[in-house]
Amino acid sequence: MSFHVRRLQEKKTSKILKFEKLIINVLKTAKPIHSWYKLLKMRQHERERERNSEILKRILFVLMAVLVSLFIVAVTVKALTSLKIINIGSVASIASADLPKDENGFTNILLIGQGNANHDGKDLTDTIIVASLDPNKTKSTVLISIPRDVYFLGTEKMGKGKINSFYRDYKSYLKFNEGLESEEASIEAIRELKNEIGRKLGLEMHHAVKINFTAFTEAVDALGGIDIEVPETIVDTEYPNNEYGYETFEIREGPNHLDGETALKYARSRHSTSDFSRSARQQQLISAIGRKAKEGGGISNPSFITSMLTNLSSNVESTMTLRELIGLAEMGKKLNKDNIISIQLNDRNALYDGFVEPGGFLYTPPRDLFGGAAVLLPVSIPEFPVTWKRPKTLVTLLMHARKIYLNKPKISILNNGAKSGTARILATELIRYGFEIDEIANAKLPEKQESSILFTQNEELKAIVTIFEDLLHVSNSSIPEGLPIEQTRDITIILGKNYNYKPLQYILSNKDSLKNN
Repeated sequence: MSFHVRRLQEKKTSKILKFEKLIINVLKTAKPIHSWYKLLKMRQHERERERNSEILKRILFVLMAVLVSLFIVAVTVKALTSLKIINIGSVASIASADLPKDENGFTNILLIGQGNANHDGKDLTDTIIVASLDPNKTKSTVLISIPRDVYFLGTEKMGKGKINSFYRDYKSYLKFNEGLESEEASIEAIRELKNEIGRKLGLEMHHAVKINFTAFTEAVDALGGIDIEVPETIVDTEYPNNEYGYETFEIREGPNHLDGETALKYARSRHSTSDFSRSARQQQLISAIGRKAKEGGGISNPSFITSMLTNLSSNVESTMTLRELIGLAEMGKKLNKDNIISIQLNDRNALYDGFVEPGGFLYTPPRDLFGGAAVLLPVSIPEFPVTWKRPKTLVTLLMHARKIYLNKPKISILNNGAKSGTARILATELIRYGFEIDEIANAKLPEKQESSILFTQNEELKAIVTIFEDLLHVSNSSIPEGLPIEQTRDITIILGKNYNYKPLQYILSNKDSLKNN
């Protein structure tokens, strides 16, 4: 038997054939179009992802630049990661908020450093630094370190005591007496410490940041370590270890590359040097971290960003909102990482041994007056009652005379008719306030002069030398004929018969003359 296979439809109509050909042609044409469309969407998605990544990188970059003066980046990281519903794109879409400023356009922030939960002095604040940011006129940052043993004889809300215990004690009071939750009590204690320090220094304080040891070490390690110049060898045989005992920490004078753990030891070591040199080391480390963050290229690496987001999120508290943090990032773009003015309040005051350093406005009173504790009080004129007038005067100068501090002029003070010893008294006063006195002597001039004068041959200083005219009530003049050139410096002050020394705390009671400088 033979079989014949035939098609179900032997013949199609011409209309159907034409329709099939049309469909086939459309599909052939649509296929590359569809491929192009998919490729276009992929490229658009990639560009969007890159754009969002770049936005986050820029934000983090600027915040790390601000880290030159403080660890604001850690605060931003905490804010970004605590809001888990926010992704890279939505962060970029949040509008920034302008940070509060004082009447001079400065934003002032308190930086607080403390140990971890297992630290032997839990909730004591080891590091207290006031940072004042000027993003417009001088694009500068002023850093003022306050030693942890400074004693406040009275406060508005926190009683009296050492400055390093106020956060701990007031936080406990708010938790157990006012019924606040731990996190709320912590922020309120930070805020009140910030306000009280502002009152003591005569400075409007806008925000505060608290950071612990973990955030510090992990920030340094995320950057691949930092490079610093150690001014003198440190051998600390009583550095606290993690087992409530001691170990030896040693670092040699000269250039050193530090990882996070070593940087922390360098910042904390205090048995081989004073608390004041310790404050200087902390400021040195902040500057080094800021430089490395800005120049080291780590911020362009997505893994660095991820590391910072992960490691720092739970180690920082701040009074700033997320919008203010993004506003701070915008402000950070305007700051110059090299324009940093730093000073530490200390007890090198020349009261007993003639030795004086910048910031030498503190002294150690008898221990028996404070239950055997070693504390620091501000040097006062008159001696009693104890006041903060001199530190306030220092802050006034640092805020309003930034241009002259940034220029770092060397100053010569010459006596040519004033009472004997006046040049040294004035020099000691100016050193306390952070000026560099390079020459103290009698002027080698043929005749004594009646009026006091000052002069500069540095063109860059001529526009700002008026600060010293206002401070000392002396006239700007030209170099006297016959004065040896070796007695002159960037600024030379010659004291005549009419000069009458007066402490700067009285001269600067009216600071209006400094506002334009």
